[in-house]
Amino acid sequence: MPLHAVSNAHAGHNLATIQIKNLRLRTYIGINEDEIVNKQDIIVNITIQYFADRAVSFNHIDEALNYRTITKAVIAHVESNRFALLERLTREILDITMSYEQVQVAQVEVDKPHALRFSDSVSITLSDHRD
Repeated sequence: MPLHAVSNAHAGHNLATIQIKNLRLRTYIGINEDEIVNKQDIIVNITIQYFADRAVSFNHIDEALNYRTITKAVIAHVESNRFALLERLTREILDITMSYEQVQVAQVEVDKPHALRFSDSVSITLSDHRD
């Protein structure tokens, strides 16, 4: 699923795309009895776009979007909460990602492996962008 277009105000600048791939976490997700009492595996993919002009120019972590900080916040949130729906879990991860001012566009996909018989997984994807 494509990300939203970013405004032309920064056309020609260093628009960076960060992809956090296959972040494997365990959480309480679902509405069935066994899902409520047992943690399950989920797989999170996050795509982030931000203007990396200062990171490119200065080659210093303080000028870049620190994806490690975002990932740690996502891990802490997911592993310490309970979720009935994939939609809610996905939105909360997206909200965490968008809470960082540098993020211009973000997309989050959350997979729930083996949620359906005969299926590898079920996933929900949500995206957001700054106005």
